[in-house]
Amino acid sequence: MKNQKVAVITGSGQGIGKTLAERLASDGFAIVLSDVKQETLQEAEKEFKEKGFAVTTFVGDVSKLEDQTSLVNHAVDTFGRVDVFINNAGIEGQVAPITEIDPKMVDPVLNINIKGVLFGINAAANQMIKQGTGGKIINACSIAGQEGFAMLAPYTASKFAVKGITHAAAKELAKFKITVNSYCPGIVGTSMWERLDEKMMKYMGTKKGEALAKYAESIALGRIQTTEDVANLVSFLASPNADYITGQNILTDGGMVFN
Repeated sequence: MKNQKVAVITGSGQGIGKTLAERLASDGFAIVLSDVKQETLQEAEKEFKEKGFAVTTFVGDVSKLEDQTSLVNHAVDTFGRVDVFINNAGIEGQVAPITEIDPKMVDPVLNINIKGVLFGINAAANQMIKQGTGGKIINACSIAGQEGFAMLAPYTASKFAVKGITHAAAKELAKFKITVNSYCPGIVGTSMWERLDEKMMKYMGTKKGEALAKYAESIALGRIQTTEDVANLVSFLASPNADYITGQNILTDGGMVFN
């Protein structure tokens, strides 16, 4: 346990974040699960312990720097260090034409998706610099951080911001042997995409499931992505095999957006 590396994952009570945590636990990391929902965290923690994984949990709001700092402190208090920090938490926000955007719906997306990443990097980097052994910071970007998507202007804006933050942080932190990269999923079979499908029904005139199926038609590999597909990339980025990779926003979308 003393020499075990430690990974902190925000938004990890369910969905992609939980799968990332499970994969890194299988890779040998001690895991710090973090989410705003205590109930989902408790359920996830129970599952992890039943599998014999070293795990602890922290309830926090990623849009608050004090919560991100407390999350990192909790990881250090519990496991002694932080080696990998994954800024996974994010929300899709409002689905609507740009002419119908509700100002009240914009700030939550920007606060969580942009401030959450900024403050997560701040807290993690300060700890990693203090440790003096480098580290890996991995951010959740999206295909919407590579190409603008209709009906998702605030979300797209937030993910383009993550792309830029990843570049900036990688340049600043390289001298400390801290790499900063992001993963850019496409259409993943999670509750988020189910919500997007339902929200698009109003504007696309579709029935439940049809909007998702329509978007999925553009996937070159012919299937919707699984959370395990995302975890495969993140596992690599968290490993020594990615030590010479930094400042990259890597697509894992089955072939939807091509750079």
